[in-house]
Amino acid sequence: MNLKAVDLNYQSIFIGQSVSFNRIITQDDVTCFARLTGDYNPLHMDIEYASKTEYKEQIVHGMLICSFFSTLISMYLPGKKCLLLNQNINYRKPVKINEKLCIFGEVIQKVDAMHLLVIKSLITNNKKEIMLDGKITVKVRE
Repeated sequence: MNLKAVDLNYQSIFIGQSVSFNRIITQDDVTCFARLTGDYNPLHMDIEYASKTEYKEQIVHGMLICSFFSTLISMYLPGKKCLLLNQNINYRKPVKINEKLCIFGEVIQKVDAMHLLVIKSLITNNKKEIMLDGKITVKVRE
């Protein structure tokens, strides 16, 4: 895992620039997220309960999944100079524990006067199914 954020300046970023990384969500990740947020909904935490739902097994917290968009902007695009201003998320499919995800972002708009980027965001599974999508607006600080 890359622990050092990239340091892109606004002028060096171009429309169409993209980045992606992969992540597998483990049971430990789900447990830590529940502990951090206090969200112990049995759909996420109770195997027996979840097995009796339409999902047939535990699913990962939606907010845990979309939190990887924070990693996307703060570590990769634009990196350490980012300031999150807005995020719109669409949850398309539930994510299962131990599912491999690809987190992707692409710059689709720049607002030069304010040094803003609009980034198309997408999370897919290993079958290329869209799990989450949306748009993120960030300011690139000087």
